[in-house]
Amino acid sequence: MASTEWKASLSALDRYEAIRNIQASRPAQAAGNAIAIEQTAFQNASTRASQTCPNVKTNIPKEEYEAACEQSNAPAAESQPGPADQPHDATTAVEPGIRIGPYANCTPISDGVTSEVYRCADRALKVIVAHRNLEPHNPRREAKILAALRPPCIPLLDVFRDHEQRLVLAFPFMPLTLAHLLDRNDGGGSGALSGRQVRAAFADVLRALEAIHALGIVHRDVKPSAVLLRSASGPAFLSDFGTAWHPELSAHGEPAGDKILDIGTGPYRAPEVLFGDKAYGPPVDMWGLGVMLAEALGSPLFESRPVDEDGNQLGLILSIFKTLGTPTPQTWPEAAGFRVSPFELWTVFAPRPWEVILPDVGAEFRDLVAALVRYDGGRASAAEVRACSMRKVHRERGADFVSRL
Repeated sequence: MASTEWKASLSALDRYEAIRNIQASRPAQAAGNAIAIEQTAFQNASTRASQTCPNVKTNIPKEEYEAACEQSNAPAAESQPGPADQPHDATTAVEPGIRIGPYANCTPISDGVTSEVYRCADRALKVIVAHRNLEPHNPRREAKILAALRPPCIPLLDVFRDHEQRLVLAFPFMPLTLAHLLDRNDGGGSGALSGRQVRAAFADVLRALEAIHALGIVHRDVKPSAVLLRSASGPAFLSDFGTAWHPELSAHGEPAGDKILDIGTGPYRAPEVLFGDKAYGPPVDMWGLGVMLAEALGSPLFESRPVDEDGNQLGLILSIFKTLGTPTPQTWPEAAGFRVSPFELWTVFAPRPWEVILPDVGAEFRDLVAALVRYDGGRASAAEVRACSMRKVHRERGADFVSRL
């Protein structure tokens, strides 16, 4: 579908910048409609494309979207009412946002398996739309976990029921995610963030992981979209605790040695989960952090198919083995007790040194990725990474390597 193709090429950051441009060009009393104007332009372009040429590859819908946003940049006071039969587009009046509990004029941001997220001024509202818990998703557990955490975990500001009795979690609104930054930089070529951006974001994420791991909590879905940013230079906040495991709140339905395996997202899933180790723990988060760090440095490690595609898990396993080498009982002794053995029925790929895997990454960051992305129980913890980095800072008297970690 043409609409699907052009939508996929438009990042959330592109849409955010379009909204900002509309806001900047309109009087103060009209600026609040910028989000709704952009959304109308986005939807109308997609709808027209699917109705007129659903099977033809074309850039027309994207051009219509951009034209509608640019036309909306004209000051609202100069707009003249058109004929009564004029078709509705992004330059005509738009409906105000919806009300969610005490929050008025809320506009949608995103949606997922169990929830929809809306923005209302400086708040982000996560509305739970699933009628029952779909484990490991559990919004009530998420709220209880977040209530006990502090930044750089995302602060939980409020919990309430809306007029439909849906559970709603309120957070401070953050305009960016690490995924947005990676998408923007990837469009420019290398995909790598600046050293300052990497240090700022990953220092905060490490602090958040150290804090939750000290409480026995496993996040289970560390990925770029779970890292929220107040600006491109930080601060960063760890979010998306909807599938997190808690030693007390999860123990009844999901004992420590019998955890759910359907966790994580795409290339950030740890190999022990892929091979059926239900006793996994905080190291799955550290693996995801290492994979995410390599991506932020401009060197994605693994390829992953969409979760609904056949063979997606086998494809990720193959990608891991090709990159790191096929594991052996010596390189991964813990795997001898897994439900599925990684040592049998696999094409053998020779291990490669990290200098070959990450040739364009500096030695300090390369060593950090290597300490996190490894098969065995020697995977570094958040506390170890931060302690090691602080010792290096003291030793080198302020060297810039991960100076905030």
